[in-house]
Amino acid sequence: MQKTIQKRTLKTRARLIEAAEDVIRKNGYQALRVEEVVQAAGVAKGTFFAHFRDKDALMERLIGEKLVACFDQVEQGPVPYTAPEIATTLEPIHAFMTSERYVFDLIIRYSGAAAIVEVGPIAQCFERYVRMVAGWLETAKVRKDISTDLLAEGVQAFAIQSMSLKFCALHESQSFKDRLEIYLDAWLTPAT
Repeated sequence: MQKTIQKRTLKTRARLIEAAEDVIRKNGYQALRVEEVVQAAGVAKGTFFAHFRDKDALMERLIGEKLVACFDQVEQGPVPYTAPEIATTLEPIHAFMTSERYVFDLIIRYSGAAAIVEVGPIAQCFERYVRMVAGWLETAKVRKDISTDLLAEGVQAFAIQSMSLKFCALHESQSFKDRLEIYLDAWLTPAT
């Protein structure tokens, strides 16, 4: 009897996730409403909350999965050796993170920086970012006077700063990519 309940629970959760993904494909992450998801999944609203604490908990899962897929894509590509190559190589990750203001805001909230107790897929991606970039920096044409871990943390910090400014009306004259390349060039280029 227990296994039947578990299978039904898993199927219901899968239906909710599939319905949410359909809504997101049509309208984007920001536009997703719990009511639309439960209607598309054919379940009661209470069923949704039996599976997810709230909309953000569902979004953490969906956005986290997409973010992991972006990392997988980047890690399958060639290793960058210069600051501009690093910025270009990271583009799939940054493009998703800035695809919508809601996506960026949720990623920052679940990054671990906001003292989230549970370490989920988004927080793990922040750690993965630093490890991945630090690995590239071992052989890259960058400054060697500080550790690759600190350099990688700086790359991530400048990327987050560039993303934040992308959503700021006062700084919309410069593109995210241009701003990031200026930061990375200044941070990673060896002193002459």
